[in-house]
Amino acid sequence: MTAPRIFFYVQHLLGIGHIARASRIANALVRDGFDVTVVTGGLPVPGFPGEGVKTVALPAVVASNAGFSGLADADGRPAGEDFLHARRQLLLDAFHAARPDVVIIEAFPFGRRQMRFELLPLLEAIDKAEPRPKLLSSVRDILQQNRKAGRDAETATLVKDHFDAVLVHGDPGFVRLEDTFPLTAEIADRLRYTGLVAAPPAPEPTETFDIIASAGGGAVGAALIGAAKEAAALLPDDLRWLLVAGPNLPEADFAALSEDAAPNVTLVRFRKDFPSLLRGAKVSISQAGYNTVGDLLRTECRAILIPFVAGGETEQTVRAERLQALGLADILPETGLTAGHVKEAVEKALAAQPRGPVSLDLDGAEKTALIIRSMIAESLA
Repeated sequence: MTAPRIFFYVQHLLGIGHIARASRIANALVRDGFDVTVVTGGLPVPGFPGEGVKTVALPAVVASNAGFSGLADADGRPAGEDFLHARRQLLLDAFHAARPDVVIIEAFPFGRRQMRFELLPLLEAIDKAEPRPKLLSSVRDILQQNRKAGRDAETATLVKDHFDAVLVHGDPGFVRLEDTFPLTAEIADRLRYTGLVAAPPAPEPTETFDIIASAGGGAVGAALIGAAKEAAALLPDDLRWLLVAGPNLPEADFAALSEDAAPNVTLVRFRKDFPSLLRGAKVSISQAGYNTVGDLLRTECRAILIPFVAGGETEQTVRAERLQALGLADILPETGLTAGHVKEAVEKALAAQPRGPVSLDLDGAEKTALIIRSMIAESLA
């Protein structure tokens, strides 16, 4: 028996959350004995997709603005028709070369509409393939709301016409797809909840900090890191701070943050051992992205969340409010964030009782592998 072949498309446009979650799933599939090819379409991210995973890197596109309304190439130039045509052909060639048993498309059709120029032709190629591979959508538990009229109906139609299943990477006891996707009932027969795709529990840290402020990929986190740096100067200097600015923070912003940092403040772009460091920290200050929250839920660190809201984004606010309702986080607003806000929130968190372990399902990567294996077995039966 040859290993079942997986063709996994993931396009990250702004942060690194999508590629990080997809990589955890891809790694779990490899550990479960699948032959996995991950097709990436964004800027390269160190460490992803990970060992044992075959990769196809399409010419990178990024969001040309925080509202995700346009595409640019790796140099920031608008992505022209010739560029997009060449990219589409590379994707289709990679699909035909891989001859997969299962295709997973991350986010689409619930998001990534900008990528329809290559994904609709890919759906057509999948439908024509002999034998036709299973087609799965891999989607986080909370979707962007306030979508344009007709979008939800278009999404539901694409799912019904093309997809065998929708892998919802969440715990239905925490949030359900219908909470942010009104037409869920139309596709209910396709849904498979996997649990949250969190990293496994991290090892003990080799270094400890009291307070960790992190900006994810860093493309939009300069204000958060700046407010944390200023708050550190307002609090006792025996508290050790780690500021993780993110690999995508512009160099000028990083240089500005580096100036006049107090001796108890360490500023870095990236720490591979970030989950371990969270395990040793008392307080975390971060946005409310999917992966960051997954890392936090593996620890007993007190969380201060600053949801990303630029461009009308709603996903992180929904997640943060659910966690706050469970007593698992406090929230600060992104707009008008000051060092004073951060100082008060840190003082409150340091004075709070330690938080116990959570009861949410965090093993979504492994469960995804089990679900896909059972779908393959059903089709062979």
